[in-house]
Amino acid sequence: MAKKKDDIKATDKQIALFAKALGHPTRVAIMQFLLSQESCYFGDIHEVFPNAKATVSQHLKELRNAGLIQGEIETPKVKYCINKENWEIARNLFGNFFASEIKNMC
Repeated sequence: MAKKKDDIKATDKQIALFAKALGHPTRVAIMQFLLSQESCYFGDIHEVFPNAKATVSQHLKELRNAGLIQGEIETPKVKYCINKENWEIARNLFGNFFASEIKNMC
């Protein structure tokens, strides 16, 4: 039986938030880049990705709003890194979600 709209669990909303933030190939690439770094300044990120600064900034904002990354201002620069606590939450939520068995075949 399908869930009613009111029956959506907090974990379902969290998975959707993370999935939306990762729903663009550039954001996935930024996450992969940041996962390989201890921390990274905006200028370094911008040099790796061929997008306009405003576009990279918008992608970083989406990832930050979802809680997957965090930024720290070190005047005049902003340093970004993975939010380790939320990354572990995302890993567990997606892992459990994709580990679910299919109950029926259509």
